[in-house]
Parts: sequence; structure tokens; C-alpha cells
Amino acid sequence: MSLVLDLAIVNGSVIDGTGAEPYRATVGVAEGRIRVIDPHESPEARKTVDATGRVIAPGFIDLHSHADFSICQNPQAITQLAQGVTTLVTGNCGFSPFPVVDREAMQEMTGFLGGGTMEFDWTDLASFASRVDEAGPAVNIAPQVGHNSLRVAAFGLERRPPEPPEARRMAELLTTAAEQGAFGFSTGLIYAPGTFAEPDEVKNLAGAAARCGLLYSTHMRNETSTVLDAVDEALEAAAASGVRLEISHLKSMGPENHGLVRPALDRIRQAQLQGVDVACDVYPYTASSTTLTSRMPAWAMDGGPTALLHRLQVEETRHRIAAELAARFGHDIDPDGLVIAELPQNRPSRYSWAIGSSIVDIGQRDSCSPQEAALRVLEDNDARVAIVNHSMAEEDVTTVLTAPFTSVASDGWTLEASGPGTPHPRSFGTFARVLGRYTRDRQALSLPDAIRRMTALPASRIGLTDRGRVSDGLVADLAIFDPNTVIDHSTYRQPWQLATGVDTVIIDGHVAFENGRASASRWGRVLRHRRRQVHRTRPADVRASSGQTALGNIPGDL
Repeated sequence: MSLVLDLAIVNGSVIDGTGAEPYRATVGVAEGRIRVIDPHESPEARKTVDATGRVIAPGFIDLHSHADFSICQNPQAITQLAQGVTTLVTGNCGFSPFPVVDREAMQEMTGFLGGGTMEFDWTDLASFASRVDEAGPAVNIAPQVGHNSLRVAAFGLERRPPEPPEARRMAELLTTAAEQGAFGFSTGLIYAPGTFAEPDEVKNLAGAAARCGLLYSTHMRNETSTVLDAVDEALEAAAASGVRLEISHLKSMGPENHGLVRPALDRIRQAQLQGVDVACDVYPYTASSTTLTSRMPAWAMDGGPTALLHRLQVEETRHRIAAELAARFGHDIDPDGLVIAELPQNRPSRYSWAIGSSIVDIGQRDSCSPQEAALRVLEDNDARVAIVNHSMAEEDVTTVLTAPFTSVASDGWTLEASGPGTPHPRSFGTFARVLGRYTRDRQALSLPDAIRRMTALPASRIGLTDRGRVSDGLVADLAIFDPNTVIDHSTYRQPWQLATGVDTVIIDGHVAFENGRASASRWGRVLRHRRRQVHRTRPADVRASSGQTALGNIPGDL
């Protein structure tokens, strides 16, 4: 008796995620799993999707997202569905919404990510995942546990090394998160309190992550003048611990530092040859987005944002902070490119007019220096200010994007189609932008390779073995798009614009997005990593440059 499919996708061109060339086939879906059928057959199906002129690809996996801080408020995730994204890897840059010991400290630390509106009325990954699943997410969430959150849980926002019991507590909390299904451990070494950590603290936690079979994702300690030292620190931690390493959103920022991505990539290649399992990811934009407090001196953030605000009340300390910020202008920071993106929504601000303006613009209006303008905006908004920072070179973005071990990742968190402020366009357009601007228009990548960087490669890095490829028996997370029209529309000035060109998105075998509209039902969930013994091998990602399939060293499955 022949199989009756739940869904048949016919007349399309399959690009399976491995980097292989397209082929014609009918892709069938039954009981949430993929069935690839000979194109000459006419299978019986309850629903048929005509993909004439379209590509049938695995659903895109965003290896670097902060949507764990927005998914409960906006579970529809329309900005992601419109791009073909089916799974978001969260808990990046050292920030995860768990573990929670001190709710107020977590809210203070994560305010710029939406922490000011999160209740944090859970304690661990298991209870947070239950809350997300109750919200009914439209896309899957693959969580990591963040170093900043571990530090806050163990000893708060203090600028000091952990005492031995506190170090053990962080490792215990990391292990608990792994046992509850975390896929990775992350650091954000430019953010308080992670920036206070010495390299040995990071190495010890990376070792705990390695023993749990987790990926180590790092927003490195520096992405400006000492970015190469930061790469070396990350590689040393991976070599010493045996952990798999993902260097997040590799870049070199600031006018004097453009071009440093090339020696950074050389260091990664050399480490791969020496047996370190390391890769990187990138977003296709020349501006970053973060919190304005991340531009403050590390010592000024001892104790967190509230402590910074108290320091700004002391004239001598304020002048010192301003002087250290000004010393970076023209080198690590272009003040004309440091633009206010979002301010807290739950309080009035006399700088509400400044959203979309640079600190130079604000200084001119306030008749003060750019550095003083930055401090005034922080003071007026409880030090919860999101920025877009124009600081990178287009050539550097392309250089990183085309390295064979680079995944595409957004670093975004905006999930709704409209709202206040001018958030970074990467939340709305990353994947469509790579497919349209960099692949079709600039031909920096072939289409099969671009899709590999959005599917099989990130799946292999994080340890998703049943997603990321169009292959018989895998979970039916799929994206169907027109390669001739797919494009991003979101801009820095007008970010609230969805990408177009993706016709249909299928999650867990269900049609989640079709003809520009999301389904009323939502099929995503929190995925859980299953730990198993890790067998160390040379990273398969290195082989991608020779045209072979690059699936990486996969440590676990679902």
C-alpha cells in the first residue's frame, strides 16, 4: 500500500543544504518527516504545494539570535517566517534568561534586550522552556546558557574573580542547563559582568561545556584594535578545554581596524589545521547593534547599569568616563556612526526625538560634546539604551561571509512587524539579504553554498542532527522561495519592513507561512539537546573549500 502524504511539494528545485547542486524532485511530508520522491511520480497527498520556479530548501537556522528575550511577547515571529527561518539559536553573547536567582539583577543586566519587561518568574532552562512552549512560538528555539547569567546567579554584577565556591556554582549551573537540554554555552566578554572575567575563568567554564558536549559561542573580548588578541584568547580556551568553538559575528570595527578580519580568519584556519574545532558566523551588514553601556569603560560598569548612573553623578568620575570614551573616537568608534536605536518604552524620555540620531547630532542640539551627549542619554533612560553602530567595512563583511566555515546569523531579536524605535534591519532581512544581495546580485556565493551556510553548517555547529538538510527521514522544516526575487527591504532609517520572496515555510511538517501570511496555528517549540559521548575529529568544515559536504563534528541529536 503506497504512502499517503500529508503534504507534497511539486515542480520545485531542491537545494538540500549540503552544498550540492540543485536537483528536481517532489518533496513529500508525512507525520512531520521529509520523504523525497521520484519527480516522475504523482503521489497522493492531502495538500499539494506547486513550487514551479522556486527553490525547496531546508528551513534556515539562525545560529546567533537573542529572541529568547522577545519570543514570549511576540511568539508569531513574523520577521523570521518571512525570511524562511525555522529555528533560532538563542542564549548568545553571554545572555540567557536563565538561570534566575536574583530577578532584579537579571532585569538590570538584560534591560536593553527587553529584560525590563520580562518577569523572570522561572528559575532554570526547564521552567523557561515551559513558559516559551506555553506561548506557542511560531519557530523553534534552540537555547544556550550564557556566562553573564551564570555570573549573576553565582555572585551578582561585581567586578572581581569568582571565589572557588562561586566558580564551582557557575559550573554546576552550566551542567544543569546542559542536562535540561541546552545546546551551548556562550560568553559576551565586552558586556558586564562577563567583561570582568579573566581568561582562566572562561577556560574553566569552556571545559565544563566540553564535558557536556556543548558548543562554546563567544562574543569576543574585543572587536576593534585588539581583535586579533581576542581571537587568540578564544582559540586558546578551545585548545585547552577541547570545546567546540564558534566565534560570533566576526568583525573588525572602527576606522583604523578595517582589514583585520583577514589575519583573524588566518588564525582560525591555522587552529583548524591543528585540530581545534572552530568556525565563525557573520551578519551581512556594516553596522552592529548593542547597548550604549557596552561603549563605557569596563571599570565604570562594576555593579551594573545602576552603579554607572551613580558614578555619573560624581563630577570627577564623569569627566574620566567621558575622557576615556572620547579617546576611542576616530579609532575604535566613529561618533557620527553611533546612532540611538531604541529607548525604554515604559517611561517618558526627553530624548525620544533622538531615536535615529547620532551622538554627534545630539551633542550639537544640546551644545555639548558627543561623549557628554552619550552620558546624558544614558542618564535620562536608566542606562537602557540600544544603539546601531556604523563601524565596519563592506569588504570585511564579504571577506568573512565567503570563508568556507562561516555561517549566516542575524544577532537580532525583533520579531514583530512594527513597533517603536529604529531597530537594526538584521532582524528583518539577514537571510533574504544574503540570498538576494550577496548571492544573486553580487555573486559572492553560489546559491547552494549560501543555503549551506544557513542550514547544514549551523545545524552541525550547534548539534542539530535531524534538521538542516532536505533528506529522507529528517524533520520537515522547509523554506520555499523564489531565487529571482527574494530580497530584504528593511533599512536603518526605515527598518520595519518584512523581507519578500519566501512563499512557503513549513515547520514540523505543517505550513506555518504561505503567500505572505502566517498560519493561525504555531508549530515551533523549544528544542532540547541530547548529550552523548563526543568523539573528537578534525573539523569537517575545513573541507568545504574543496567542494565537499561540510557538516562538522556533530555531538548530539534530538
